[in-house]
Formats: sequence, structure tokens, C-alpha cells
Amino acid sequence: MANWIQKAIPKSHEGRFTAKAKAAGMSVSEYAASVTKKGSKASPLTKRQASLAKTLAKIGTRHRKG
Repeated sequence: MANWIQKAIPKSHEGRFTAKAKAAGMSVSEYAASVTKKGSKASPLTKRQASLAKTLAKIGTRHRKG
């Protein structure tokens, strides 16, 4: 994996987006989709976290496919 991924998520922030998703009763991908929808009232930080979660999910699926 690229080194930028480790730099994108500081150790002190690991798991925070997942915790937000669980608190909302959704999976990470469901929560990311709802946060990035137009009209969402989520904070800018949460929106950036959602965008990163979507990007990392795409990277993961491409990597597994070969």
C-alpha cells in the first residue's frame, strides 16, 4: 500500500469514523454514503472522513481483484 494512506489517518484518529457509523446504526459504507449526500448536515471533518472511507474502499476492491 501507498505511504500516503498511513499519513492520511493519524494514530490518534483511528476508528473515529467507524465509531460514528456504529453510533448511527449503519455500516461504514452506508454512513459514508449518507454523509456525502447533498444536503447532509454533517460537519466538514465527517464529510472528509466519509470521502476518505469511500476512496479506501475503492482501493481495497481494486487491489483484491488483481
